[in-house]
Amino acid sequence: MMLKDDRFLIITGLSGSGKTVVSHFLEDLGYYCVDNLPAKLIPTFVDLWMRKEVEIDKVALVVDIREHGFLTTFPKVWEDIRKKTSLRLIFLDASDETLVKRFSETRRPHPLTSKSILQGVRLERKRMAPVKKMADEVIDTSATNISELKEMFGRRFLKRPRPRLQVAIISFGYKYGIPLDSDLIFDTRFLPNPFYLENMREKNGQHPDVRNFILGANETKAFLAELCRFIHFLMPQFVAEGKTHLVIAIGCTGGRHRSVVIADKLRDYLPKQKYDIKIFHRDLFK
Repeated sequence: MMLKDDRFLIITGLSGSGKTVVSHFLEDLGYYCVDNLPAKLIPTFVDLWMRKEVEIDKVALVVDIREHGFLTTFPKVWEDIRKKTSLRLIFLDASDETLVKRFSETRRPHPLTSKSILQGVRLERKRMAPVKKMADEVIDTSATNISELKEMFGRRFLKRPRPRLQVAIISFGYKYGIPLDSDLIFDTRFLPNPFYLENMREKNGQHPDVRNFILGANETKAFLAELCRFIHFLMPQFVAEGKTHLVIAIGCTGGRHRSVVIADKLRDYLPKQKYDIKIFHRDLFK
C-alpha cells in the first residue's frame, strides 16, 4: 500500500534555509520528527512505519550534509524507497546573501568551513545540487520570516486547517511563585482584596459573594475592559505568528480570590469556537 504524500516527509536543503523551523512546526501539527537520521537507516524506518510496527501516524525526517557520506548514500537510498512508496522529498533553499546574513546574525560557523561563510554556502550549494534535482518540491525561503515560512509550508503541503491555539489560563499566588511557563502575566494585587473582610476571608474566588464583591468594584470594571481589549488585540497576532500554545497567568497575593475571579472572567471572554481553552487555579486550596 502506497504512503500518502503528506504523511511521510523528508526535509533537506541548505544549512540556514529553515529546516529546524519547519521541523518544529511539523511537530506542533503532530508529526514525529527525527533530525539528522543517517541515510542508511531511512529504508528500515520506512519499512517499520509501513508495517505499522511503530505507533507513529505522521513522520518527518530532516536529513542534510551534516551526515558524513550523505551525498553518496542518500541518492541511492532515495531511489530505492521511491520504488515502493510515494513519500515526498522537500528541499529548502535560499539565496547566498540570505544565508550569509543568517549565519552572521547567529554567529555560527558554516558546517563545511570555519573560514568564509560565503565560501561554505557556495560549496554546499554545489554539492547539494544533485539532491535538489531529486526533490518533489523546492521552497526558497529567502524572503520569508519564521511565521511566513510556517504559513507557506502549511498551505502548500498540509492542505488542512491550522490547529486552534491552545490557551491555558492559570490563576496563582505571588507568595508561591510565578508559573515558569507563562507567556503573559497580569498582576491583580491592586484590586480590592476580600481577604480583609471577615465574612469572605475563608471563601475563595469561586464563591458568589467573593465574585460579586470583586467584579462590582470600579477598579475591576476598568481593569477588565483594558485587559479584554489588550487580549482581543494580541490573540490574532499570536495565531498569525504560528503560535500553538499560550499560557496566560493571572496573579494575586495568595492565589485564592482576585486572580481566580479574573481568570474565570477571562476564560468566559475568550471565544471557545476559536481557541481550545483550559483553566487551572493553581493555588486555590493552599
